[in-house]
Amino acid sequence: MTECFLSDPAWVFSADDGDPFRDHSTESRFAISNGFLGVKGGDGESGFWVAGLFDTPASDRTVPELMAVPDWFRVRLHPAPETVVPRLDMRRGTLLTEQRHPGFHVRSLRLVSQADRRIGLLTARIEIARDMDEIRLDATPEMGGVRLVPEGAGTRVTPRSGKRIRIGTRTSLTSGGLEIASEATDIWRWRPRAGQVVVFQRLIVVAREAPVPVPVPVPVPVQMPDLAGFVRADIVTAHQSAWDDRWHASDIEIGGDPAAQQAIRFAAYHMNSAANPDDPYVSVGARALTGADYRGHVFWDTEIFLLPFYTMTWPAAARSLLMYRFHTLKGARAKARGMGFRGAMYAWESADTGFETTPEQVETEEHRIVDVLTGKQEQHISADIAYAVWQYWLMTNDEAFLRDAGAEILLETARFWSSRAVGEADGQCHIRGVIGPDEYHEHVDDNAYTNVMARWNIRRGLDAAALLRERWPDRWAELSASLDLTDREMADWRDTAGRLAVHFDPATGLFEQFEGYFGLEDIDVTAYPERKMPFDVLFGRERTQGSQLVKQADVVALAALLPEEFPAGSAAANYRYYEPRCGHGSSLSPAMHGLVAARLGDPDTALRYFRETASIDLAAEARAAGRGVHMAALGGLWMLVVSGFAGVSAGGDYLAIDPKLPAAWDRIAFRVEWRGRRFRIVATCDTAEVVLESGEQTMVAVRGTLYAAVPGETIRVAIAVPASLNALQR
Repeated sequence: MTECFLSDPAWVFSADDGDPFRDHSTESRFAISNGFLGVKGGDGESGFWVAGLFDTPASDRTVPELMAVPDWFRVRLHPAPETVVPRLDMRRGTLLTEQRHPGFHVRSLRLVSQADRRIGLLTARIEIARDMDEIRLDATPEMGGVRLVPEGAGTRVTPRSGKRIRIGTRTSLTSGGLEIASEATDIWRWRPRAGQVVVFQRLIVVAREAPVPVPVPVPVPVQMPDLAGFVRADIVTAHQSAWDDRWHASDIEIGGDPAAQQAIRFAAYHMNSAANPDDPYVSVGARALTGADYRGHVFWDTEIFLLPFYTMTWPAAARSLLMYRFHTLKGARAKARGMGFRGAMYAWESADTGFETTPEQVETEEHRIVDVLTGKQEQHISADIAYAVWQYWLMTNDEAFLRDAGAEILLETARFWSSRAVGEADGQCHIRGVIGPDEYHEHVDDNAYTNVMARWNIRRGLDAAALLRERWPDRWAELSASLDLTDREMADWRDTAGRLAVHFDPATGLFEQFEGYFGLEDIDVTAYPERKMPFDVLFGRERTQGSQLVKQADVVALAALLPEEFPAGSAAANYRYYEPRCGHGSSLSPAMHGLVAARLGDPDTALRYFRETASIDLAAEARAAGRGVHMAALGGLWMLVVSGFAGVSAGGDYLAIDPKLPAAWDRIAFRVEWRGRRFRIVATCDTAEVVLESGEQTMVAVRGTLYAAVPGETIRVAIAVPASLNALQR
């Protein structure tokens, strides 16, 4: 086990000061997960989750939460160690911990397997330094917040929704190959002697009952692996091999900036840990399986900030996450119908069924009860999901997905927007009473992000219908009949898209964030550089809503997702206008600004936003990470590097790159997948290299020039960056 204790700071995070497991942010940062099982990285606050296991925590509450299950990785020694040093080995997906006491030294390893997601493993080696009267080891699992109801041997049931999980364990404590007898279940007590080596091993196997859409009433019995011999030889090896595959596909090398190198690997580690390509009935929540914030719910974060990573490095995981949205269409249709619309209106917060799970009220830190309007008014998520579906289709050419699932999402979300946009006397169609990504302003009309994305969504719905007619006429006949979708209705869609109100001023090149925005009080964000609180707290809710202060990227986010909607030069104009008015009151915001800045030719500003985004979870004072790492921010880091600094895009029939590296970086190198091909891309300040490592010959564009990509051959292009490139300084 000793060789597992690595020291390479590019791959390992350590917490060497004090007792790190009293710091909940450290526990979340050091969490280990495989998309099915997730465990907080410490011995402080208990946290062990099974993906998809939702229930309401009390009979008088209606909002489902991701349930904590018994934490089988909890081990307590008496006397307690005096120092605890955890190390997160991202390269191998393991948590390694050293604990010291004058009488003994403990080295432990924890993992949840990437090779077999049912399995968790804890091993600990206790080396005795001196004779002692007694050591007591207590491995009794802690139960978490809400206790699951026992139902027979190894089976537990959520108390209200009746979901079953089955947990099997094998635990042993040995010395010299001989078992040490336990005094009670999961508790041992013995008299240690100097030189003695004691080994603790625990194997956990978890099975979750099939989710609601699949009628399997009884879980399949768990087959326990044979624990004869040292388990690490089998389970650890398979786990590390699976991580080798993930890193081969997704690692990013950054030269010249060790902090950025560690940050981007931290992001990739948690994204690789969060997804399960084998389960199309679960998605990645805002904190994945690293913490309980937001009750484990799924937001637009997944489709906009995480799907790019999965689509370009792990298409099987991306497909599974999109299938979750397909399987939750029932809930989306119910929400649309309940609000008087047609089609599919996706939940702002979603759990396992897809029905809306946003709480209607919350209590603030000042103990005030405030209404939560996002579940009713933040409707752009339907277009965000459609956007992810279309981007996945463009990047993968996965015809079976588009035909059997993706097209239905596109059609039903297009139908929703066509019913949501109302024609008025001015001849335009308006979407009134919404919340855009900027959540400081509620009940707004014609939010630019929402309307442009809705228009785009309707047009992609029409494109999906045309593709089905052309390529799969039988599927089109079946689907159009089941949806009662007629040519006349789609003609209405086309008309609605053409008349959707978008407040764009050709003279200034600016999108007005929503109707009346430019008439609000203009507050200079830069006048408050030392503020310690969000602007809505600093100024109060009423003044903030009456100002041009923006919580997070809104029009800027639109420029990141749909740059083709911005006439020449207008993306830079909008960035220049909105960037100094944004307070970045959300972890989603800095990366979006950095991405747009990089594309517009200001990589050094983009690098500032990269560092700000990385600090959300990695700064010493990042206490919010105690409720779980911020998955959208981590996905944003990856987007900023790959789509921003490297300029990777795939909107047409070829992959394109347009590198613009910050001055502090020597090089970046990474791999992406595109339509069954894998490319390795290396960029420096003056060259770009592209190698087609696998797949058929195709074309790639480097800085706007097309080249033939032949398997195994390197395309090397010199890059000259003129001083006038920086559009943000014009």
